[in-house]
Amino acid sequence: MTPPNIKQTNLLMVISVTGLMSYALYTQYFEFLEPCPLCMTQRLFYCLIGLFAFIALFHFRRHRVYSMLALASAFGGIASSGRQVWLQHLPPELVPACGPSLQYMLETFPLSETLITMIRGDGNCAEVVWTFLSFSMGEWSLACFLGFAAVYTWQLIRKH
Repeated sequence: MTPPNIKQTNLLMVISVTGLMSYALYTQYFEFLEPCPLCMTQRLFYCLIGLFAFIALFHFRRHRVYSMLALASAFGGIASSGRQVWLQHLPPELVPACGPSLQYMLETFPLSETLITMIRGDGNCAEVVWTFLSFSMGEWSLACFLGFAAVYTWQLIRKH
């Protein structure tokens, strides 16, 4: 069996990101799980991966450029989800204080302070409110970003 070609792989990435983002929005609007700042950062990186995969579907000549951009986005997602997993495993006395909602921060805080909070996270990011097979959403997100990074690394090193 031959491995999937570049277009098939990018289509699979677009479908995967669409599924992940759909589930994230489902949990937010139907299960009422408010996303923490690091969750919002991870959503941004998922959207970037999906965008680069979608563009690569139609702009095949530069597929390596889009693979590198998607790989960089996957590494950003690994960093943010890794930070969330780290915060979730801290002892309670070391967990940072909870901050205001992202909506409130965007309305009242300077943009630079909001971005720093989105990158660092806060006490809300340490709270585990959802698990599947004993893994938190942050841990599942880390696994997904590692999978995306593996796929895009393979895209870059394979012969075309």
